[in-house]
Amino acid sequence: MSTPRIALVTCADLPDLEPEDQPLLDALRARGAEASAAVWNDPAVDWSTFDVAVLRSTWDYTENYPEFLAWASSVPRLVNPPNVIRWNSDKHYLQRLADHGLDVVETSWLEPERNFDKRALHNRFPAREDFVIKPAISAGSKDTGRYTATDADSRRYAIEHAERLLSEGRSVMVQRYIPEVDSVGESALIFLHGTFSHSVHKDAMLAPGDDAEVDGLYRPESMSKHQATDAEIQAAQNVLAFARARIPGRSPASRPLLYARVDLVTPRSGKPVLMELELVEPSLFYSLAPGSLERFADAILAELRMGKDAHNIELA
Repeated sequence: MSTPRIALVTCADLPDLEPEDQPLLDALRARGAEASAAVWNDPAVDWSTFDVAVLRSTWDYTENYPEFLAWASSVPRLVNPPNVIRWNSDKHYLQRLADHGLDVVETSWLEPERNFDKRALHNRFPAREDFVIKPAISAGSKDTGRYTATDADSRRYAIEHAERLLSEGRSVMVQRYIPEVDSVGESALIFLHGTFSHSVHKDAMLAPGDDAEVDGLYRPESMSKHQATDAEIQAAQNVLAFARARIPGRSPASRPLLYARVDLVTPRSGKPVLMELELVEPSLFYSLAPGSLERFADAILAELRMGKDAHNIELA
């Protein structure tokens, strides 16, 4: 059997991968693979020479979104696959999941074609408590701000933030801020081929009055080890089942995705609520979960084997 060639796909700002992903190259090489980092929009890369290309730190894609989608569709063996990327990279997927009864953070949408004036925007913001404004296509919490509904200055800044995004032709999300994000934090649960691998705890990232300015590709996160509860694991599995049944081109019979990260918060009700489902290029936080890097390397090689098996079945 020939040596499998694996590309870990990144962006030009991180040509050698994000530091947490760099040990994955050695883990794959130790398993007999030829592994390298490759920048997604580098014209010198011949993607047809790789047996599989695994999306990792392509965190500039929101600034080149149409180009990124076209590139994804052109890569012969990309995971996660292009139909998943197209569906998950636009956060309108949250509304689609909520419409089918999934517990999702409360979100309203402002579309640029509606030509909202300041008064209309004001009327569409919550009347009390804090809320978050961010674009529907975003990564790394860029262009995201937290505002206080009952503070006039904060509300004015929120209007300016929404106006700027809408003027750029971007759909805007207005989300109720769940107080337990401050008091308890979020849980991020990572699955490999549909099997729970590990979880981490995420501290609150936005303080009241934080604006949308971020230096670099992403807003820094404060993460720590976490032991997921049975309720969190069940809720995350439910999210993945919902998504598998509703992503165009997938069905309940589809093979589980190579990787998935489900971000949850548990409000006072005690029932976990989905904050975000990460299927494009999520951080997987191997350093906080011993053995997880090795499990991911094994999963990538298993993905290769499953792909070859499926190809052989089609030819039989």
